[in-house]
Amino acid sequence: MISGLRERKRERNRALTAETAWRLFIERGYDNVTVADICEAAEIAPRTFHRYFPGKEDVVTEPMRRMARLIADHVTGAPPGEEDVEVLRTALLALGRFVVEHRELLIALRTVSQGSHHIRAAHVGLLDQDQVVAALLADRHPDDDPADWRRRLLVACAMAAYRVWYEDNLRLDLPDPAAHLDTILTSAFAMSGTAGETTPRG
Repeated sequence: MISGLRERKRERNRALTAETAWRLFIERGYDNVTVADICEAAEIAPRTFHRYFPGKEDVVTEPMRRMARLIADHVTGAPPGEEDVEVLRTALLALGRFVVEHRELLIALRTVSQGSHHIRAAHVGLLDQDQVVAALLADRHPDDDPADWRRRLLVACAMAAYRVWYEDNLRLDLPDPAAHLDTILTSAFAMSGTAGETTPRG
């Protein structure tokens, strides 16, 4: 978790800078926006921008970075005895809330990404976190058999369910996005055979 007022302020300013940049990408197209344009719109100096991001390309991955960090924070911060199914459910429901809150930005990301290979690759990268999440879950159980495939299957099913919901949420006006995600996750856990289990056993 982020600790300290200074770190929280830096993280907030970084997010605001990224959101300003994305507004410009949406309005003008990624290739037509410079770092100087972003700095002017965000009312920051180039030096400040480069404290947050090495270059314009790194702003592209900021929504993905925030989403990946959200999952990681929920998995690593879950109570030690909590079942993997519930850890995943909690993390993905939190991610779903983030997506709903930033729906317009993420719709724009998908639209802008169609005109830029770099952005498209970053967008796809966010949705392909299965191995990272499985490793984070495995770290919670250092005594388990590392070759156990059930945890990886659980993660694969959960992340596939999330991707289905993600597309539905961006494409459709869902009356209750959170309930829709919970329903899809429940189906995925049932299909993985882990709906009633605690952690996968060797």
